[in-house]
Amino acid sequence: MTLSVVVVGMSDTESTAMDADERDAFLATGGTGVISFPSPGGESPHSVPVSYGYDGSETAFYFRLAVGPDSDKGEVAGRHVTFVTYGQEDDKWQSVVVKGQLEETTEASVATESLEGLQQVHIPLVDIFGRPVKDVSFGFYRLVPAEMTSRRESRTAL
Repeated sequence: MTLSVVVVGMSDTESTAMDADERDAFLATGGTGVISFPSPGGESPHSVPVSYGYDGSETAFYFRLAVGPDSDKGEVAGRHVTFVTYGQEDDKWQSVVVKGQLEETTEASVATESLEGLQQVHIPLVDIFGRPVKDVSFGFYRLVPAEMTSRRESRTAL
């Protein structure tokens, strides 16, 4: 296999860490990403695309996940996960990688100011289940990062 690299313009691309304000601005509108659950026996992790909401005041992520006996994720609450989200702004990439433990929660247990902020977040609902969504069981989960890295593209002139 041959890999070709095309250089456009006179700049070099590298990544730099985002500060907390840049990270929170990137995450503030919610969106989509990939959450990965560890698998037993050293197998590849079980990774699924998900929608998320983010509360910058608590540095917490919120997910609405399909659960139940038909779910390949198994028991979700208490599991250690890795969540990745990424995007582009002004033709430059940004990404956030989060590791932590999922907590089962309900809307009633989320602080009022967090709920107000999350109501402004657009969480796209995508039907990937092959059956009516009303027949799928969902749970509401919170992820407070134990580790979080946020990077953005930085271009420097050559």
